[in-house]
Amino acid sequence: MRLTRKIFPIYLAGILWANVFAFAHPLRLSLCEIEYTPDQKLLKVNLKLFLTDVNEGLVFDPYSEELRFCQPNEHSEAETLLLNYLNKYFYLKINGKKLPLEIKSKKLSGTGDNTALWLFFQFEQVEEIRQLEIRDDVFTDLFFDQSNLVYAHINGEPRSLMLNKKSPVYTLTY
Repeated sequence: MRLTRKIFPIYLAGILWANVFAFAHPLRLSLCEIEYTPDQKLLKVNLKLFLTDVNEGLVFDPYSEELRFCQPNEHSEAETLLLNYLNKYFYLKINGKKLPLEIKSKKLSGTGDNTALWLFFQFEQVEEIRQLEIRDDVFTDLFFDQSNLVYAHINGEPRSLMLNKKSPVYTLTY
């Protein structure tokens, strides 16, 4: 009987901790890949956003099927809503000039909560890149723990950044 009294609290604590970890908050992350090849004079930007986060940001329901990105019956305003959101929280400036966001293409990858919306942007870049300013604080208005990874590969020089609510903007100099 005494042993049961000693073990029961440990057993109960174990069950409670298991439940805490079973319902742990998901990792809040986005990915931005930037690549510039001088001989092609082309800047390519790939942005990977989790679809549940996109839906939460645009229609306040992570599992909404209202916008239907990349589906034949995609909502006619889906891309416009997404660009309006992105223009508030994401930009690139080359040598001090802000690039206008226009989605070249998009695709979905993954399944369930791991479904990602990939956005592809492309910019002609005639002048040499001396400075690249990146603002990427997408979803930080929704999630306090949102982090946004940025990989920039400019003129053969790779750089990695982690941007978030506290440090949403970074400038790379070449």
